[in-house]
Amino acid sequence: MAENPEISGVTEESMMGKISEKHHGHDSSSSSSDSETDKPSSPSSVKSKFYRLFGRQKPVHQILGGGKPADVFLWRNKKISGSVLGGATALWVLFELLEYHMLTLICHILMLSLAILFLWSNATTFIRKTPPAIPGVHLPEDHFMQVASTLRLEINHALAVLRDIASGRDLKTFLAVIAGLWVLSVVGSWCNFLTLFYILFVLLHTVPVLYEKYEDQVDSFAEKAMFEIKKQYAVFDAKVLSKLPKGPFKDKKMA
Repeated sequence: MAENPEISGVTEESMMGKISEKHHGHDSSSSSSDSETDKPSSPSSVKSKFYRLFGRQKPVHQILGGGKPADVFLWRNKKISGSVLGGATALWVLFELLEYHMLTLICHILMLSLAILFLWSNATTFIRKTPPAIPGVHLPEDHFMQVASTLRLEINHALAVLRDIASGRDLKTFLAVIAGLWVLSVVGSWCNFLTLFYILFVLLHTVPVLYEKYEDQVDSFAEKAMFEIKKQYAVFDAKVLSKLPKGPFKDKKMA
């Protein structure tokens, strides 16, 4: 039986089409793989290789704990952050500049609240409405137990660190802590505890957001500063610290 020339021509064309499709597919896959190999690394991977302040590996938002407190410190919601900072400023002005006292403020707030509730309760007899309901306070016990347990662990950890610093094992850390406490005592002589707390509160609302905005410039400057500090400390260690007698803990460790 003779083959139909039209059918053979169609089959040849279909086979040639399949071969060309495979060829183009192979070229496109190879070109895509080449483009992937030639593709430069992402900015995040390059950015992570740079020096970061205090050797941090996480974003500023995660370092601050994440969640709503970090959003407030980083001004994610400007209305809430501005309200918190404005409220703290009002309290500082009230207690520090106007010399208002905490006990006096609490008594005045209670007096005003009682007067409003008294007027409201007596006005309900004329307007025929129910008196105001004062809600009760319900505090879950589990949260208090968790906070107490966490606080206990943090206090024990702080005492362990303090004992380790006072033992003289790390002279560098010991001198840094002494210098920090001295600076804090000098600052404390300039202002009282409330002003110092307000300054720290303002710094928490300004320094992190500014650092997040200019972190590349700050990290570059910090890298140069840390290099210079390490250089000066090496000179100080060679001339002064290395000549000091070692503590008893180091002698026992060497023995």
